[in-house]
Amino acid sequence: MSLIAQTPEPPYYAVIFTSVRTEDDNGYSEMAARMVELASRQPGFLGVESAREEVGITVSYWSDLESIRNWKSNLEHQLAQKLGREQWYSAFRTRIAKVERDYGA
Repeated sequence: MSLIAQTPEPPYYAVIFTSVRTEDDNGYSEMAARMVELASRQPGFLGVESAREEVGITVSYWSDLESIRNWKSNLEHQLAQKLGREQWYSAFRTRIAKVERDYGA
């Protein structure tokens, strides 16, 4: 898997999840890998990029807002969200943005 997602020509959407982790792993790494695997099978999923250091940042890319809503309502994803709130994150924020331009080398 490439570290930089290969996205189509804009417009498309980005879900930006920023978090501060707690000290305990308690299955976090396995769940994070499972969420990427599961999201990649969702209609409308375009790719993901993630960095987890002092502040974790995961950006997932989606073709439209309906695809994002469908992912948010996925039952396994809802379980991961619940565990995140209860165990893994001391703080987090989710932002949804429309990508208008995309360029790079």
